[in-house]
Amino acid sequence: MIPRYTRPRMGAVWSTENRLNKWLEVELAACEGMAELGLVPEEAAKEIVRKAAFDPARVEEIEKEVKHDVVAFLTNVGENVGEAAKYIHMGMTSSDVLDTALALQMREAADIILEGLDRTLNAIKDKALEHKHTPMIGRTHGIHAEPITFGLKMALWYQEMERNRERLVRAGENISYGKISGAVGTFAHLPPQVEEKVCARLGLKPAPASSQIIQRDRHAEYMAALAITASSMDKFAVEIRHLQRTEVLEAEEFFSEGQKGSSAMPHKRNPISMEQISGLARVVRANAMAAMENIPLWHERDISHSSVERVIIPDSTILVDYMLNRLADNVEKLQVYPRRMMENLERTRGLIYSQRLLLALVEEGVSREEAYSMVQDNAMRAWKEGLDFRELIAGDNRITRHLSEEERHKCFDLEHQLRYVDDIFRRVFEA
Repeated sequence: MIPRYTRPRMGAVWSTENRLNKWLEVELAACEGMAELGLVPEEAAKEIVRKAAFDPARVEEIEKEVKHDVVAFLTNVGENVGEAAKYIHMGMTSSDVLDTALALQMREAADIILEGLDRTLNAIKDKALEHKHTPMIGRTHGIHAEPITFGLKMALWYQEMERNRERLVRAGENISYGKISGAVGTFAHLPPQVEEKVCARLGLKPAPASSQIIQRDRHAEYMAALAITASSMDKFAVEIRHLQRTEVLEAEEFFSEGQKGSSAMPHKRNPISMEQISGLARVVRANAMAAMENIPLWHERDISHSSVERVIIPDSTILVDYMLNRLADNVEKLQVYPRRMMENLERTRGLIYSQRLLLALVEEGVSREEAYSMVQDNAMRAWKEGLDFRELIAGDNRITRHLSEEERHKCFDLEHQLRYVDDIFRRVFEA
C-alpha cells in the first residue's frame, strides 16, 4: 500500500506511485473541503483520510476490466476505506482529479528544474569570472571579427539562463491552478467553495473559469519555457563543439582518465556531451509543438490531448533536468586554453583591428567612403597574400599621411578594444 507522498527526484515525479498519490491528495482534500461545508459527514471524511490507500498493482488489475484509470483507482481506494467510500469523488469528474494532480506534478518538476538551472548559473558565473580578462577572437558568420574575452561569452550565457529561469518561474506559476468544477465547468454538483478549499490545501489557485479541464494554453507555455531553455543549452553546446574543433581548440570537454573517444581511432577526443545536448534539445522543441497542438480541443473537452501529455510532459521535464546537470558538469570541468585563444586572435596578423583604423582616419577628416576603401584595399591584400596588415598599412602613404606611427600603433591596441569589460560585468552580475 502507498499511503502518502514523500518528495522524489525527477524520474519519480512521473512514476505511477506518485501520480496515484497525487490523485489521492486531491480526493482527500475534496472530502475534507466538503466536510467543512457540511456536504459529507465529518466522521466519514475523517475515516476516509485515515483509511485511504492504494495498491498500484491492484489498480492496474481493475483497470484491465473497467478500461478507465480513475474508476480503477477509486475502486481500489474504496476497497480499503469501506462504507465511507461512497463520499469519495462525490460530485466530481475525472478531470477534476487528473488536471489538479497534474498541476502538482508539473510544479514539482519545475522546482527540480530550477535547482538544475541554479547549478548551471553558478557554474557559468564562476567560469565567467575566472576568464573575465581572457582575450579571444569574436566571430561573426564563423569569421574572425573583433576581440572579446571568454568571460564575456560566459556572461552572455549567464544572462540568457537567467531569462530562462524567469520564464520557468512564470510558467510554473501559470500551471499551478486546480479545478473541481465538474463535467463542463459549471459547478453543477458542487459549489465553488469546494474548489477553493481543495486548491488552498494543495497550494494551488482555483482556475477562475474552466471547462471539463484546465485550459491547455497553460501547459503549452510551460512546455515552451522548457523548449527555450533546451534551445539555449543547444546554443551553448554548439559553441563548445565549435571551440573544440581541431583547427580551433580554444576549449574542450573534460576528457577523463581511461575514457575512449572512438572504437577505431585512439586519438579522438569528441564533444559527446555537447552533441547529446544538441540532440535532446530537438526532442524538447518537438514536444513543445505537440503541446501547442493540444490547445484546440472540441467544445468543453475531448481527450486528444491526454495521450500526448502522458508522453511529452514527463519526457521534456526529465530531459531538461538531465541536460541542465550535464551542462553544469561540463562547464565546471571545461578545459579552456588561453594561449590557443591568443594564437587564433593573432592569426589574421592584425586584420581584426580594421574598424579601429577606419575610425581613426575618419576622425582625421577623411570621408568614411574613402577611409573604408583605403583600409579594405590593404585588408584584401593581406587576406589573399597572407601578409601582415600592420606592415601593409605602414607602407600605404594614403594612410600614413593622415596617421603617425604612434596613432597607427594605437589602432592595434587590444586593451583599448576590451576597455569596457568591467562595465559589462557590473551590468550582468551586479545589477
